[in-house]
Amino acid sequence: MAINRAAISKELLPGLNAVFGMEYGEVNNEHEPLYEVENSDRSFEEEVLFTGFGTAPTKNEGAAVVYDDAGESFTARYTNETIALAFAITEEAMEDNLYDTFAKLRAKGLARAMANTKQVKAAKLYNEGFTTAQGDGVSLFNAAHPTVGDGNQSNVGTAAAISEASLESAVIAIQKYKDDRGILIGSSAVSLHVPIDLMFTADVLLNTPGIVGSADNDINSVRNLGVFPSGYFTNRRFTDTNAYFFKTDVPNGTKMFNRTPLQTKMEPDFDTGNLRFKARERYSFGVSDWRGWFGNQGA
Repeated sequence: MAINRAAISKELLPGLNAVFGMEYGEVNNEHEPLYEVENSDRSFEEEVLFTGFGTAPTKNEGAAVVYDDAGESFTARYTNETIALAFAITEEAMEDNLYDTFAKLRAKGLARAMANTKQVKAAKLYNEGFTTAQGDGVSLFNAAHPTVGDGNQSNVGTAAAISEASLESAVIAIQKYKDDRGILIGSSAVSLHVPIDLMFTADVLLNTPGIVGSADNDINSVRNLGVFPSGYFTNRRFTDTNAYFFKTDVPNGTKMFNRTPLQTKMEPDFDTGNLRFKARERYSFGVSDWRGWFGNQGA
């Protein structure tokens, strides 16, 4: 009896999509607390950081008003990548009625592979955050971010193991962030982000009522002041077990652009007689304004 590949494909596809979707959804979306998400309708997106205006001067009676120009600082480019992977169900597997089990197992594996790729790419910006140059010519976490009118600015702390003191230093530094013209922007810390290795330390530092190790029952100011309103997040793909990061409330910091949502497709191959199941999506990760973050490499 001839194999009706079209009928098998029609029968299999809904079930494979369901299995794929369930497995894809079970992989923790650890990228979500790290990025603002926007949609894209082209191959790349560009965002220009404007410098803002300088401090307004006093205007003397009868004098002309002073004009200023809010110029451009640097341009961040997000190039959407295509992520795709597929597997085939052989003609022989269909002949032997093995296609159902075979396909579902591989659909699970494909879903996990696609989801893992997204998480690895999302974490890469932070794993390379102290070394790889971004749109302004220096790394994401750097003590020498160039500005138009205020010299170099920093969003990196003195390397130190995570502690109450290092958290307090980061919070203070974030509140002193300025724009390119040297004006305070009123920024605050929002959340702490750590590798899984620092999970328990982060929990103690943020949630213990008293200062850790204190014999005087001093209050834990980090917890008491609520300086991290969104708490802390762990990420399994952070490769440095000592580095930790702070997200701020500065908008347009790090972004993810979704160009094409996840799609699955199945089709027969005439030459081999196989059925092919493919998953595909397009997206990009990047940084538009380094003030959205503060980092410390740890001890």
